[in-house]
Amino acid sequence: MIRSRLPALALALTALGCTGAAEPADPSPGSGPTATPSPSASRAPSPSPTASPTQSDGTLQILAYRGYAEYGGISPQANWTGTFEKDTGCRLARIDTVQTPEEMSARLRTRAYDLVSAGPVVAAELIEAGKVQPVDADRVEGYDDIPERLRDLVADGDTVYGVPFLWGYHEFLYDTSRVKGGDLADVFGSGRVMLRDSPLTLADAALAGGVSHPFELDAKSLDEVAERLEGTSGRTFWTNQLDLIKGFATGSVDYGQATPHLRELLVKARQPVKAVSARKVTGWADSWMLGAGVTATDCAYRWLNRMTETGTQRDAAAWNGLAPANTKACKGRARSVCEAYGATRTNRLDRVVFATRPPGDCRPPKGECTDYAAWSQRWRELVE
Repeated sequence: MIRSRLPALALALTALGCTGAAEPADPSPGSGPTATPSPSASRAPSPSPTASPTQSDGTLQILAYRGYAEYGGISPQANWTGTFEKDTGCRLARIDTVQTPEEMSARLRTRAYDLVSAGPVVAAELIEAGKVQPVDADRVEGYDDIPERLRDLVADGDTVYGVPFLWGYHEFLYDTSRVKGGDLADVFGSGRVMLRDSPLTLADAALAGGVSHPFELDAKSLDEVAERLEGTSGRTFWTNQLDLIKGFATGSVDYGQATPHLRELLVKARQPVKAVSARKVTGWADSWMLGAGVTATDCAYRWLNRMTETGTQRDAAAWNGLAPANTKACKGRARSVCEAYGATRTNRLDRVVFATRPPGDCRPPKGECTDYAAWSQRWRELVE
């Protein structure tokens, strides 16, 4: 069994490398170690082009998840920011990349950035701390092409705090040669499951237990979910999606937490996997946010416009294996990614429970929602 699957493993690894698919940003958000060649942690400033007459400063300092702000030299498909300086007259003075929300939060404690690609937890922290300013959506040309469901994730009423960039969701795969499907309860009751090593995997466990709002857990509910996970031994955790591919290829796991894009790669590699039936799934969206200290915003808005362009969205989706926020980008090399996520199908988006930071009281039962720090603590206790 193992020997017969090794060629499939090689095919899956090759497909992963060819697409450049980075580790999916998790709902924390962020990503684990990636299979994607990466730029240096900070790109050295490049020679400044002739400044545009409309610029008063003309430079940008950016903090992004790996794979979100590539600057050429990696792959022709990952050079969507390479012409930004030439086209706009703005200078990318610094691009720092991180892989996890913890790394991003640590960077943000040491310095300010003009633009940040933040997911739900980090975005909420930035808004609460007053480290980002509202975005004038009228100045972002592709904003109206983003589904309202995604736009609302980083807005407070009419106040917009971010521009959605990429999004995704998790599903649970099963090895059809070993098990006969099942549901989320079967997944979390199995000792032969590989889960993503992320505190917000607790939300998936809550969803499996019938919780309607899995990201809104009071202390009692969080304890119950954690205790349910503690009751099953043998499970493993992955931080690199290559580990999950190997798990299925060697037959060491029956179930695995993945993304639709990763499922497609495994199927193309002739791995016998299917997604278990689930009425709801947990997802996340990463958005570009504007630093509170930015006063000369012309270049920042030119960046936001570049990030919502169909060409940029198409290339970023194909490179990262995540769905583009702008549905007009679902063509060319991004078509298969969009099809995997159902990006252009409203009914598919409706079944995603997106990660948000709870705004106070939980629904129901009533109680004070636990914060991400509490989730992180319980998760560390589970995996250690």
